[in-house]
Amino acid sequence: MGIIDEMLDREEYIEQVHLFRTLSERLADNTPVQELLDHIKQEVLSTTRLPLAIDFLLAELKHTGMMSGAMSRLAHYFTPFQTYVMREAEAERGRFDIRIAIEILRHEAEYRAKSPIPQAMFMYQFECLSRNRLKYDSGLSAIAGDPIFDEPWREWIRELRHRIGMVDFADLIYVRSQLNIIHHTRPNEVPPNPEKPILFSEKEGRIAWANRRKDPLFLFAALQRHLGYPVVPRPKRPDDSANIVPLLKGQVERLETRVKLLEDEARGGIDLTKFYGTPVAPLPNVKPPDDIR
Repeated sequence: MGIIDEMLDREEYIEQVHLFRTLSERLADNTPVQELLDHIKQEVLSTTRLPLAIDFLLAELKHTGMMSGAMSRLAHYFTPFQTYVMREAEAERGRFDIRIAIEILRHEAEYRAKSPIPQAMFMYQFECLSRNRLKYDSGLSAIAGDPIFDEPWREWIRELRHRIGMVDFADLIYVRSQLNIIHHTRPNEVPPNPEKPILFSEKEGRIAWANRRKDPLFLFAALQRHLGYPVVPRPKRPDDSANIVPLLKGQVERLETRVKLLEDEARGGIDLTKFYGTPVAPLPNVKPPDDIR
């Protein structure tokens, strides 16, 4: 999986936001993706590279029925993480909803169009993996290929693939934060040079330190509040309000039947004949034809 050398222009991310937002809104109407992409191509700015990317996506959809293959070939335009999210959504045996995947890509593009920082981008992408139960190994490999990260970041993300689940994630952040250096520096002493590059500031280190040995969701929520990256999209709970009235009606009918049976029993017994079915008339005695006797 290749690594993009640099971030795209801001207008490219703004048009990507329009692409993913429109897909998310119109997929609810069960409109075919090919038809949606064809319409969106007419809407996006022709001065960007997105129309060419959409042409390639459409060609791949016609041949394979999937977009992730085209996105992987457009590694100079779509990041490895974007490609990975779409690939997981298009997997035959996966449970990852494509609507959630498109929302993840929309929020990510919105953040890229602002002033993203590596710490916030990593936490957003990593939280997407965690909350949607995606594969850490291939997911972190895709995150490491993001152009927002320099080589120290990529090295740490690759190491994280082997340590996640074995070491508390909050500890992994704290160890590579400025707060760890402060804690190991005596008063009136010059801070020592860290053995490895510092990736997180003192603020992120304090948040990680405060959430050690706790549910990682608390850590995610605190970092999201303080770093300002988008809230990770997640599946919505099904709305059962439309089924409440039929369910209640059925329960009331069953209760009325039980009460009536109790009243009949109190009067002297239950008349079982009304539960009998209509007697079936006997079949006529017809002789079989001569040719099958």
